[in-house]
Amino acid sequence: MSFVSAGAITAGRPAAGERPQAAALARLPTWWPLAALTLLAAALRLSTLGLQSFWYDEAFTPVHVLHASLASTLSSVAHSENTPPLWYLLAWADSRVLGDGEVALRLPSALAGIALVPVAWEIGRELAGRRVALASAALIAVNPLFVWYSQEARSYELFALTSALAMLCFVRAERTAPGDPACARRMAAFAAAGALALLTHYFAVFLLAPMALWLLRPRGRRAAALPAIGALALVGLALVPLIAAQGGHGTQWIGRWPLAERIEAIPQYFLTGASGAPLGHGVELLVALPLLVGLLVGAWRLLEAAAAPRRAALLAALPAACGVLIPVILVAFGADYLAPRNLIGAMVPLTVLIAVLMASGAAGRAGALATVVLAIGFLAVSLDVDLSPRLQRGDWRSLARAIPRGGVSRAVTTVELGTAPLQYYIAGLHELHPHTSVLLSEIDETGYSPLRASAGAPPAAGFTLLSRSDVNGLILYRFVSPRPRAVTEEQLRRHVITLERPAVLVPAGASVIP
Repeated sequence: MSFVSAGAITAGRPAAGERPQAAALARLPTWWPLAALTLLAAALRLSTLGLQSFWYDEAFTPVHVLHASLASTLSSVAHSENTPPLWYLLAWADSRVLGDGEVALRLPSALAGIALVPVAWEIGRELAGRRVALASAALIAVNPLFVWYSQEARSYELFALTSALAMLCFVRAERTAPGDPACARRMAAFAAAGALALLTHYFAVFLLAPMALWLLRPRGRRAAALPAIGALALVGLALVPLIAAQGGHGTQWIGRWPLAERIEAIPQYFLTGASGAPLGHGVELLVALPLLVGLLVGAWRLLEAAAAPRRAALLAALPAACGVLIPVILVAFGADYLAPRNLIGAMVPLTVLIAVLMASGAAGRAGALATVVLAIGFLAVSLDVDLSPRLQRGDWRSLARAIPRGGVSRAVTTVELGTAPLQYYIAGLHELHPHTSVLLSEIDETGYSPLRASAGAPPAAGFTLLSRSDVNGLILYRFVSPRPRAVTEEQLRRHVITLERPAVLVPAGASVIP
């Protein structure tokens, strides 16, 4: 991809001696780069939307949250989730029309990821012109982080889109003179977009608060800003009862993840995506090198540039910095919800900031070249995810297919992250209650490395190993007995093969002994 000035892409007759390539570009409409990048984003997201199976969080939605009744669905959101309701409303409506398959439930995220590209273009154009618009849209289109969450049936990509819309409205409102009749409309648009962001993810508050305070700074603009920001605050207050009902349950895993590792994962997520850790630090460094070079060149030259580029960088840096740093600071006060994926909203202004520093005229050809190389690196990682099972979500779909159907005298042991996917792909499974026994003729043990030392040994007397399978890193041991035997839930739970929280699933109709 190349950075072409606005003047070079104008309709009309090419000048004498103009190269054929430039003449061809001159005949194209001015919007062709945005159209091309949006089509690229659509191809990356839609062509492989059903390639990977659901993992735990995705499967949890159709298994435990979505119901035929909207009221029941919203009740489940309040008692089993820790996210505002907007994405679940979309998922519920989507499932009523298209069903609850992988493609159907991921489609809203994919469409949000595609729409994010033109929104990023507009943010860059409003801040610093066409070159920055092109760079912002290009980096968003191919960044493996945004591609990954565009293919996940959760709220993260919708959060990225709604927070980007709020930023676009913020930039437009900030550029409007206080006496301009459009000022009140643009403030209202900021409030509406911000409300959508708050209704999608609670971390939106860390992005919206600094933008709202910035809009309140000039006295002449406060009369227009106060009603809009007041309305936005009311939306936030209306969510407080839901936050209290949800109570932060299901977030304990965050605290068990060492803080230093989470902080280290933030740049890794941005550079190589949510699944890029197996690529190693060498690949991260290769992707980071053009970014570091471009940022150094851009920042150095920006110091000597006019006020407008510096102001553009400041407006992009404000929500990016607050969206990352405030959650980090809150950890010290006991409010530890710092998971790298929760910061995806801040990655949009961060991307725009990178575009301002690297692709504006101040950075020159070196910055433009670094942006192109960075985009190529992003694209290479995104394509590698489609080709490498080790970079994909756990293949619970294929693992479930390896477990024979039929019969009720079977138990499937797994870990917590395996429960919802197995329940999704094997209809009728439910967790076996503690302090009970069940009559079994087959025990299927599932999990992943690291395995317990006892993996492969019979989980109960009378059972022998029938087979062992490795499904793209997910392990399946099948044990059988010539006749049904009573096995306690405690025995099954104690013999789960993976060193994590165990779970035992049995089919509906299993012979459970209290």
